[in-house]
Amino acid sequence: MEVGLTLGLENQQGTLKLSLMDCGCYVKDIDITLNGGASWLYQGVVDAFEGKIRSSVENAITKKIKEGILKLDSLLRSLPKEVSVNEIVALNVTFVNEPVFSNFSIGFEIDGLFTAADKVVSSGNYVMNSQLSASCKGPVKMLEISLDEDVFNSASNIYYNAEVMQWIVDKVPDQSLLNTASWKYIVPQLYKMYPNNDMNLNVSLSFPPFIKISPYNIDSTIYSDVTIDVFDNNDTIPVACISLVVNASGSVGISGNNLVGSVTLVDFTMSLKWSKIGDFHMYLIQSVMRTLLKTVFLPYVNLHLGRGFPLPIIRGFTLQNADIFCASSKIYVCSDVVFADSYKPKLLPYDLTHPLLGFGV
Repeated sequence: MEVGLTLGLENQQGTLKLSLMDCGCYVKDIDITLNGGASWLYQGVVDAFEGKIRSSVENAITKKIKEGILKLDSLLRSLPKEVSVNEIVALNVTFVNEPVFSNFSIGFEIDGLFTAADKVVSSGNYVMNSQLSASCKGPVKMLEISLDEDVFNSASNIYYNAEVMQWIVDKVPDQSLLNTASWKYIVPQLYKMYPNNDMNLNVSLSFPPFIKISPYNIDSTIYSDVTIDVFDNNDTIPVACISLVVNASGSVGISGNNLVGSVTLVDFTMSLKWSKIGDFHMYLIQSVMRTLLKTVFLPYVNLHLGRGFPLPIIRGFTLQNADIFCASSKIYVCSDVVFADSYKPKLLPYDLTHPLLGFGV
């Protein structure tokens, strides 16, 4: 028996449409043998109707294929266009561009950009600059995923606009740094006006962090304002604000099905934005700021980066022997996958929390 079918797969307003363009089934030979009783009599009847039986089998198989394609098309259309991450951001998972076919693979592009949770998602407005192409080096892997730097910068913009990129630093490894006594010789006027008063640092970002991916580095630039607050009796008094520009270098890795990362300090610059305690020399507090960056700020960032970002893996599958590398503006993950035998798929063969069922994000 030979079965052949031709399928069409296209992008329709951000969803995939699967259509059966041609289908055929040919039964070259069928052998039905009856045993026992009056089988010799029935065998003759079966042989006489062999042609009709063969035709019925061909029609039944063709019908089932058509029904199966309709069900699969319905599943593809039911893929969500937006996935809620939390109350602040959602992920636009509409398909963009047409699927890309090769002799051995198929590639999909999804929008992949983060949007505000309260914003209506648009269908496939983001269009890639170029078509997908194989980028994995070495032996061929089963799965290739690319993540453009725009994905990470879109998340940065959403969180910044939501005004959540700010926090109060009131505990540090060396708690004495948050008392004016430690600043007695570097900012004398601060200690003179508020002797032995406790302080905290009010950190807020002045611009969204910017991420740049190159073949050799993942660089990030962070713009922030650090306001020094002094506690005087029951009052919290802002006394000075320092503008801080931090340049950091990042690295990425794979943990399970998550993309994880970490950052290290490259350098930083400071300037006095305003002060209620008079001017003071910024170079005098440079060592204090460096200590705070290395012991407070970067560990806080790395804690969140270490938890990882879920990669677009179909539920039930796990990455195996994954390789990761950076190219111009993109991170590539090339991996084989294994299926968990203990996993029992439900009606929809994907996890709605990880619905990026394609390659080029």
